[in-house]
Amino acid sequence: MTITDDSAAGALLGNGRLVLAATPMGQRDDASPRLRAALTTADVVAAEDTRRAKSLASALGVTIGGRVVSYYDQVEAQRTPALVAEITGGATVLLITDAGMPSVSDPGYRLVVACADAGLAITCLPGPSAVTTALALSALPVERFCFDGFAPRKTGQRRAWLGELVEQPRTVVFFESPHRLADTLVDAVSVLGPTRRAAVCRELTKTYEEVKRGTLEELARWAADGVRGEITVVIEGAVPVEQDLDTLVERVGVLVDAGAGLKDACAQVAAPTTTGKRELYQAVLDSR
Repeated sequence: MTITDDSAAGALLGNGRLVLAATPMGQRDDASPRLRAALTTADVVAAEDTRRAKSLASALGVTIGGRVVSYYDQVEAQRTPALVAEITGGATVLLITDAGMPSVSDPGYRLVVACADAGLAITCLPGPSAVTTALALSALPVERFCFDGFAPRKTGQRRAWLGELVEQPRTVVFFESPHRLADTLVDAVSVLGPTRRAAVCRELTKTYEEVKRGTLEELARWAADGVRGEITVVIEGAVPVEQDLDTLVERVGVLVDAGAGLKDACAQVAAPTTTGKRELYQAVLDSR
């Protein structure tokens, strides 16, 4: 395994660099001073939508100093080698998407990997993110959470994905399109149960921002009439339940027989229950 170094010192000493920058989700004043400066100084601005990039710069009262190129899903593979070559040659490439953080369900991952593989400097200008904003507004426990990108589009795949969350103890956050939200919430009621708590966050930071909190059943009824805007959904993790210790020992045995390590199996089985993993581990040993 090759270890790469993206330390601040390495970035400053390198000739070229990739700069990932978060852009406002709705309020232009959320743009950081560093983003404003980067727009004026970068040699190349790679933007998900070049028109929106220029509009953003205008709204911020700055002029893009370098060349602007498009970098969206359909051209990522085609554009990445040229951008890597420019960075290798000493250019600073600023990567922005329409809103939020590049690479987080937006273009960017492919370019980051290519630069990392080439040993090039990569840095980030932090800022707005729908993921963390929704989590903070959800009023759900978020000490531990997982992000699942966009929910699967097809019903069967979506229900299978929801099935993976039945015993997931962490709060989950994901994106959904407004025209699929109602169906997704109905499926969530069926798979996760009607009383699991959730929050639907709509148009975050924008004029018509709205956060609806309630049970999955309540939210499904609300969404049935149709919802507009960009949607981020937060669903609470599985609540620990009391389960028979002998049953848990059997589940551990099934996982171990399938190739899992004993400690890992105990941790996985104990997670959605009130039984501690050490207690379960000892119970497994005692049963042998």
